[in-house]
Amino acid sequence: MKANVQPTKRTRIKRIPKRGVFDRDAIYSILDEGFICHVGFAVDGEPFVMPTGYARIGDRLVIHGSAASRMMRSLADGIEVCVTVTLLDGLVLARSAFHHSMNYRSVVLFGTAEMVTGEDEKMEALSALTEQIVPGRWDDVRWPTPLELKATTVLSLPIEEASAKVRTGDPIDDEEDYEMNVWAGVLPLSMVPGAPVNDTRLKNGISVPKHVSEYSRSPSR
Repeated sequence: MKANVQPTKRTRIKRIPKRGVFDRDAIYSILDEGFICHVGFAVDGEPFVMPTGYARIGDRLVIHGSAASRMMRSLADGIEVCVTVTLLDGLVLARSAFHHSMNYRSVVLFGTAEMVTGEDEKMEALSALTEQIVPGRWDDVRWPTPLELKATTVLSLPIEEASAKVRTGDPIDDEEDYEMNVWAGVLPLSMVPGAPVNDTRLKNGISVPKHVSEYSRSPSR
């Protein structure tokens, strides 16, 4: 697999192209840090955008849902899909309202999905989806039964037509505005977990596992 994803008419960055990123490792690092994507598709001329969990397995993105889901049934038919993932890193506060912005990392992915049918492949995908949300969780929980597997559709989307867009750094004000007596800068944002809350029906004596108590969303996880 090539180190860079080749730009296409749909993935080429037209608005501030210097923020475009086509390095495959950079795209994968954004996908690996996120855990919610938005899936855009059209059915009978009507557009839909649905949020859902996802995971990356090698050079493919996998999503899952109920076999009765309209989204899963539509995507399984091989229609075109657009998937986006966005990580918000900070609020960029300029001296003027016009130049306020956000620091972010995002990925846009186009393609057609394929249904994952083999039992072993579905289990691998469901394991990846669980680990994407909470690394270390899969080995602690009951795995899906054959009936649960049958009720679940897993789709795989190749990461071939994709691009990332990244904004970092200070606000960019008009030159004359730099003399204003207005605070400007970046307010960093990050996802920070709170203290775990026990299930009200949790059995006595069960402690919070390490993968929960030390949970974080970061590239180093």
